Amino acid sequence: MPNIASVLKTEIARVARKEVRGETESLKKASTQHRAAIAQLRREIADLHKALKQAQRAAGTVARAGARAAPTGDAPSSEGEGGTPRRFSAGRLAAHRAKLGLSAADYGRLVGMSGATIYNWEQGKTRPDPEQVRALGALKLQGLRVLRARLAEMG
Repeated sequence: MPNIASVLKTEIARVARKEVRGETESLKKASTQHRAAIAQLRREIADLHKALKQAQRAAGTVARAGARAAPTGDAPSSEGEGGTPRRFSAGRLAAHRAKLGLSAADYGRLVGMSGATIYNWEQGKTRPDPEQVRALGALKLQGLRVLRARLAEMG
């Protein structure tokens, strides 16, 4: 014959398990709903980030196209022939000067700068202004004879 204490103990444990199961079921359902809501919010955030990047790219493209189409007279443009923007490269500047066989001082006189400025541009220590980039681009379009003649005129 079972002991009344052990029967009571097992019955209390069974009832307690049943009560705990009932309480945890509602918590599990709430947790599942919260997880689903969080996942949906993450998807929405990812979609919004994607749309923002696309809008920024489109705005940048429109701004670049507008800057190319209508340069203002106030700011000097660094565009070359055909309206293509000129880009500055320190290595290309040094290579062009070496190709011409000119000193930094002579090259600087052609651009209207000092030899030290040309040297600093070639070393990448400083960068020319857009107006100076345009002058460098115009210089690259001229031949060696023309440039030497200009230097001779300058004295």
